[in-house]
Amino acid sequence: MKGLAVTRRLKPAEIGDAAALLRAGERVAFPTETVYGLGADATSDKAVAGVFEAKNRPSFNPLIVHLPDAAAANELAVFSQDAERLAEAFWPGPMSLVLPLRAGHGLSALVTAGLDTVALRVPSHPLARELLSLVGRPVAAPSANPSGKISPTTAAHVLDGLSGRIAGVLDGGACEVGLESSIFGGDPLRLLRPGGVTAEAAEAVLGHALAQAELSPETPNAPGQLTSHYAPDVGVVLDVSSAGDVPHLGFGPREATRNLSMSGDLIEAATNLFAMLREMDQITAESDADHFTVAPIPGEGLGHAIRDRLSRAAAPRSG
Repeated sequence: MKGLAVTRRLKPAEIGDAAALLRAGERVAFPTETVYGLGADATSDKAVAGVFEAKNRPSFNPLIVHLPDAAAANELAVFSQDAERLAEAFWPGPMSLVLPLRAGHGLSALVTAGLDTVALRVPSHPLARELLSLVGRPVAAPSANPSGKISPTTAAHVLDGLSGRIAGVLDGGACEVGLESSIFGGDPLRLLRPGGVTAEAAEAVLGHALAQAELSPETPNAPGQLTSHYAPDVGVVLDVSSAGDVPHLGFGPREATRNLSMSGDLIEAATNLFAMLREMDQITAESDADHFTVAPIPGEGLGHAIRDRLSRAAAPRSG
């Protein structure tokens, strides 16, 4: 692709410049409470195509549309009663909903990968909400990293992967949650991707169990379903209880090269996950090892989302 000469690193006070760039059809990364998103005007085919190009993302993989509030989301999609309950409980916040498109929605077909549904989210990060309000249009925003690589939780991470390929990055510091949003969709509702809102929390709001998800990585109906994703350059071996001859990413009170949470706190581990995967990637490469190991993570609450990201990071790479 023809990259841009310079990617501007914008301070929070320059949020008006970021909004102007998005309205002009440029690509701008911005912080959310989950990870940094790579934003583009979701109503413009050219702007959305630029996101796929910058990320080298396959065009069959749909994008999440970010909005300032639930009212804006209702203009684009049809909400079931259960979807309304989840939106009321968890928006703004780290949850996306895949819903049927309304007639006259105005979104680019590239956003939905040609599907008759769309993934919507109302983020809670103050800068994200202000930016979306200033833009005044739906903003498509996958994670701001090359496709399949580790998601960015700081502006520096964004620049590491996309400098020269996007117009700017709005620097809002480190992301609080550190994992992408949970995605719920279907009728009846299913958990399509684990994240910051657990299945247990959603079921407590709904008053009934979620339906069993039916996922197909070859034909995803929501973002984040590809088998190999969030991947370091080196190999990753999971569920190794102790450090050995290669770098080791620990969890809980144990010896390790890096530790997601010495106290075994899953919230802390989720916040640290992507940044520490980047560190382990570099440490492993510098040690001339071809892989690093990761301690077992409990499969409960946020642990389900952490294990999901780790399993995709460890999956065989395509190509």
